[in-house]
Amino acid sequence: MQKKEYLMEDDEEALRLERKTDRNTLQHQALWAGIKPGMRVADIGCGSGVTSSFLHDLVQPDGTVVGLDFSEKRIAHAQKQYSRKTIEFQCRDLLQPLDDLGMFDFVWVRFVLEYFLSSSFDVVKNISRIVKPGGTLCLIDLDYNCLSHYGISERLEKTLFEIMHELQEKTDFDPYAGRKLYSFLYDLGFEGLGVKVSGHHVIYGELQEADSFNWMKKVEIAPKRIGYTFPEYEGGQEEFLQEFRRFFTDPRRFTYSPVISCRGHKAKR
Repeated sequence: MQKKEYLMEDDEEALRLERKTDRNTLQHQALWAGIKPGMRVADIGCGSGVTSSFLHDLVQPDGTVVGLDFSEKRIAHAQKQYSRKTIEFQCRDLLQPLDDLGMFDFVWVRFVLEYFLSSSFDVVKNISRIVKPGGTLCLIDLDYNCLSHYGISERLEKTLFEIMHELQEKTDFDPYAGRKLYSFLYDLGFEGLGVKVSGHHVIYGELQEADSFNWMKKVEIAPKRIGYTFPEYEGGQEEFLQEFRRFFTDPRRFTYSPVISCRGHKAKR
């Protein structure tokens, strides 16, 4: 099987992931899901490792975290920046058996399934095998990803939808991953299911630097990965980026994405 390529691969991707990840938001989500001190945690799709470090703080004392990601570059960064006695990182294919890792009390999958449109259920099914009976599996992803804006021009909105459509076809990206999570856990027989829907990327007023960096990287890198030609723009991607920057820095605009969190407990029987 051909190795999966990461859509957002870039020399500054670890920096983007770290700058966009808010400790308080992530830890609030994990506490809602049921993380507790002393747990053994698997952080699936750990990226730069910053999420693993935030989860690690919540399971102290005595808890441990194993971060997994299919990107060798992300894992190398995580090992350099965040490895310690009770946090380890491994580069793994999420569709291949993970049984050698042992069982976990709490398995965390945040903003991962959006990269697996055609195989997201298979990923969850595979990951579910390392959740110990009675343990917790938490899935978190966006719905209508990057597509909800007000104050946007018709051609800019049309272009964003066309880019997203091509990303689905060419890179297996899923902008609607969030709405599927509950059914995945239901179909796998998880119990005590809980769902929470809230806002993510809720951007209004003066633009924060972290949001600017994150979004401009998104609209710069993702279209290049698919060779998108920007037919609505005579000046190509540069003209598109200029218009997007004008829209996005306007304090009148409103941008958001729904984030859906689902938790469940693996049946003990």
